[in-house]
Amino acid sequence: MVIAKVSGGLANQMFPYAAGRRLAHALGTELKLDLSGFADYAGNPDLAPRKYGLGVFNIQERFASAEEVAALTQGENTLLRRLLGKKPRRPASYVKEKGFGFDPGVLELSGDVYLQGNWNSEKYFSDISDILRREFSFKQAPSGKNLELIEQIASVNAVSLHVRRGDYVSISKVNEVHGTCSLDYYHRCVEKLAQSVDRPHFFVFSDDPQWVMDNLRLSFASTYVTHNGPDQGHEDLRLMSHCRHHIIANSGFSWWGAWLNPDPGKIVLAPKKWFATPKYDTSSLIPEGWLRL
Repeated sequence: MVIAKVSGGLANQMFPYAAGRRLAHALGTELKLDLSGFADYAGNPDLAPRKYGLGVFNIQERFASAEEVAALTQGENTLLRRLLGKKPRRPASYVKEKGFGFDPGVLELSGDVYLQGNWNSEKYFSDISDILRREFSFKQAPSGKNLELIEQIASVNAVSLHVRRGDYVSISKVNEVHGTCSLDYYHRCVEKLAQSVDRPHFFVFSDDPQWVMDNLRLSFASTYVTHNGPDQGHEDLRLMSHCRHHIIANSGFSWWGAWLNPDPGKIVLAPKKWFATPKYDTSSLIPEGWLRL
């Protein structure tokens, strides 16, 4: 059995699912999800409220029991360790991410495994890309305004452009880690992409759409997508994935919006500076073929 701990926003849930699904596939075993991490968000002023969201997809959705989690994460608590004031030693089955960079050893794990981490690299699951794109398809067909936009996207050289703000701006500790992409970054990306794409039409997504409409002025055809609220974020993700090309923010949300587009000819522009702090190794974050500006 492989158990993957999922928490955070939708994109941060997709990464550990993908890494866990690949490992379970390689080992010929089942994947289960541990949702206990969502309890950490309740009443914490340093974290934006989050809830489980993978149920919108056609994933293999099985949940681990508390007993199954304990069996893979709780080690022996010997008398000597208790006398020395040490915590129980974790069992070999408990695998915690060592850092933000890609760890190739994860691909070689065997036996029962509990994965805890972000796993923010395509390298953890690139060899099952086709499986994941099928499983990250949506249970419900698009309707209403979203269906209309999908039809419009299909009729033009559509480019998704994502501006991430939200808790990156409103929560100081989150802002210290992530920061936001500058308006200059978006203008440089637009000009860069317009050099390769004939008559691009930009579909602009944001968790702060009014700020974007007030501050990001584009000299090309543009549609600001504003109708999907916080509980319908997956609909924005679907719309992004239908676009031909992508300008992403320093956000896993638009990372996945671009990744779910299977077109090998897509152009994806991503920020060189993913975090406000330099302590994270992001060299394995951006897939091969995407361009960082």
